[in-house]
Amino acid sequence: MAVTGDLSKIVDKEYQDKSLEEIAAAPVAALAGISETGAKYLRDALGIKTIGELGRNKYFRASAAIVDLLDAK
Repeated sequence: MAVTGDLSKIVDKEYQDKSLEEIAAAPVAALAGISETGAKYLRDALGIKTIGELGRNKYFRASAAIVDLLDAK
C-alpha cells in the first residue's frame, strides 16, 4: 500500500522534494522549527545527528508511546 504525506510543514524548504531516505539522513536542523543550536544540543547530549537517529532514539520513542497511550484513554 502506498503512503503519501505532505512534508512541507515538517521539513525545511530545501528538503521538501527529497526522498524519505534522504530526509532520514538529513541533519536534525532540517526539521522545521529546529535551529542549528537545538540540533547541537541534541548532538551533544544524546549523540543524535540525523532525523533518522532522532526518530529511532529510544527516549523519544518511549515518550511518544507514553503520550499515545495517555491520549488513547
